[in-house]
Order: sequence, then C-alpha cells, then structure tokens
Amino acid sequence: MNLVPGRAGRYAVPILLSILLLALLPVFTAAANPLPAPSGPVILTIEGGIAHSNTADGKAALDLAMLESLPARTIETTTPWTEGPQTFTGVLLADLLAHVGASGDRLHAIASNDYEVTFPAGDVTDYGGILAYQQNGAALPSDKGPLWIVYDYDSDPQLLGDRFQSASIWNLVTLAVR
Repeated sequence: MNLVPGRAGRYAVPILLSILLLALLPVFTAAANPLPAPSGPVILTIEGGIAHSNTADGKAALDLAMLESLPARTIETTTPWTEGPQTFTGVLLADLLAHVGASGDRLHAIASNDYEVTFPAGDVTDYGGILAYQQNGAALPSDKGPLWIVYDYDSDPQLLGDRFQSASIWNLVTLAVR
C-alpha cells in the first residue's frame, strides 16, 4: 500500500470507521440479542449494570418460565426460618447475573413488602447463593415466594451470621446491580 500525502485521507476514514465499529461491537451484540420477552407474569426485575435487557427502559423482566429455563441447582439445608432440613431448587445467582450480563460489585435486593438490603455481589458467587423458586418440590409458600435468596447454611457457619441472613431475602421482586 502506497500512502502518499494526497491519498492518506482515502485510507484514514475506512480505518477509523473500522476501529469505531470494533469498539461498538459489544453494544450492537447486546442490542441484537436482547432477552426474550416474558410470556407469563413478571416475578423479577433486574436493573442497573446489566448488558442484556428486554424492556424499553433497559431492565430485565423475568417470568418463572425464564428462570426455570436456566440450569437449576438444588440444595438441602436447614434455615433459621424453617423447621428441619428443606430442599430448595432455583438458579444459581451467579448464573442469573451472567445471563443478564451483570457488571457491578453490589446487589440491592427489594422484596414485595418493601424490605431492602444491599450486599456484595461476590457473596452470591463465592457462597453459591441460589434464587429459589421451589421448596421441597413445590412452589415456595406465599409468605416466602415466589423467589427467595437461599444459601446452603449448613455448609459454612459464616452463612448463619447477620450479613447473610439479612441478604436471604424472600418475596424478592427487584434486584439492582450497582
């Protein structure tokens, strides 16, 4: 390629456009592959630092079928709020956050009764927190569901401390990534 001063502009524009397109590729990919729209009632909204959404305002609105389509995890554990060992099934929160392209170091969870809690996002990945939608093979009871953040409390005494108990929010309706 012979770039003499008179021809330099002819090559500069295509090169700059190529660089710009490569820089914007993640934006185009997210817009080209949005989350599908929920077909049932929305039971969880994820907002804030997410790359994949399905609403006009950039949030992820999820119904139960969308959550159940993700790989399920079942844990058996006792909890401070139930009698005896319980089996919980749901999606690993780490998987759910990856599914919506979350980027942030804090999660702000809001329940339908207006209880709110903010906690490190690393807690759900480091300690295997799940977003449970079943307890003992059935939908969560109405006083805890439809969604409950649950850990395997029997696996680590630290999970029984205030930090994790306050983040074990039931009746979860909104998760904000910050």
